[in-house]
Amino acid sequence: MTGDISILKLLIEATIPVQLVMLILLLASVLSWTVIFQKWRQMRDAYDEADDFERRFWSGTELNELYRKIVRGEASGTEAVFEAGFREFAKLRSQQGVELELAIDGAGRAMRIVMTRQIDQLEHRLSFLATVGSTSPYIGLFGTVWGIMNAFLALGGMQHVTIATVAPGIAEALIATAMGLFAAIPAVIAYNRFVTDTERLGNRYDIFIEEFAGLLNRQARVAASRGGVRA
Repeated sequence: MTGDISILKLLIEATIPVQLVMLILLLASVLSWTVIFQKWRQMRDAYDEADDFERRFWSGTELNELYRKIVRGEASGTEAVFEAGFREFAKLRSQQGVELELAIDGAGRAMRIVMTRQIDQLEHRLSFLATVGSTSPYIGLFGTVWGIMNAFLALGGMQHVTIATVAPGIAEALIATAMGLFAAIPAVIAYNRFVTDTERLGNRYDIFIEEFAGLLNRQARVAASRGGVRA
């Protein structure tokens, strides 16, 4: 309890610049943790959606039926990629004179556009975490330098210097350093984790696009060989 009171006293009695530094770091930490929890939920939902859709996609469900179910809802992630590709493929194949290869290429372009948008949503606000992680230690260092400078300037007018007279100023400065690290470390860890998760999801989307394009190609050729109606 004594430690808590002394730290609180140091914060209250700190100089205005150091207090501003601590306030900035506190706000950065709060905003950083808010973004971390939001991105964690977003990444979790994206992975759950990808797992669920891939199970349904490879379960043998007819593509037309799967497409109809998806368009009735609000598609995201792999579902949105599939919806864009199937819609574009069906539209191009319904046109006269459009070759199968052109239809598959058009579906691939449509899927990659949607994939880019999905990745952009996943990357949204990650730059804020990177900024907090890279700048917070330096902001804390500024508060540390300012606090130590004031502590030594105050010693200039004293004839007898003891540890008790130096300690408050040094402690005030070190608190700024600690707050800078407290804001930066979680932001850096979360940023690296979310970037890795985003890259892994991007790879899954990319693999799905290639697999889906191959599946469309095979089904269309089988239908053509049997004299069926084009997809």
